[in-house]
Amino acid sequence: MDDRESVSTAVSFVVSDLVHVDVLVDSAGVARLAPAEDLSDEFWNLTLNVNLTGTFLMCQEFERVMLARGSGRIINIASQAATVAIEEHAAYCASKFGVLGLTKVLAAEWAGRGVTVNTISLTVVMTPLGREAWSNPKGDALRARIPVVRFAETEDVTNTAVFRASSGAAMINSADILVDGGYTVL
Repeated sequence: MDDRESVSTAVSFVVSDLVHVDVLVDSAGVARLAPAEDLSDEFWNLTLNVNLTGTFLMCQEFERVMLARGSGRIINIASQAATVAIEEHAAYCASKFGVLGLTKVLAAEWAGRGVTVNTISLTVVMTPLGREAWSNPKGDALRARIPVVRFAETEDVTNTAVFRASSGAAMINSADILVDGGYTVL
């Protein structure tokens, strides 16, 4: 979501349906890949609008609800592409590096008022879309570059998010957890 009105409508719907909101996991994203010299303005703008502007708008709208209560956890989904450069990912890397920077600013501004903001940076996740996109020789080559020699499963992501949302993570703020099997170590 990169449209203020859509985000406000979604937040109003959630807040009217629930008594309060404790956790936001902001996981919307898009990747339009091409060599940097061939990347169109359309793909650049779409990627930055969804991945970075959409993240900001969701955080800002939900933060208002959380700050009013004096507590909350915001978990932004970033990417291993926020830590390392990946060929043909200029817009995607820029947007996810931006998510890390945005998260740090929001964490600094809101933690003293009870809202922590963190990121989880993922490798390829084996959702149905991930299986379709990466079940090929390119996926095999990428998987071989990951020290644990596999892509993430949805449980790897959800378990990390559940921990980040728990009281056990109350002192974690502005931190990025890489769920990438060690890809960024190399």
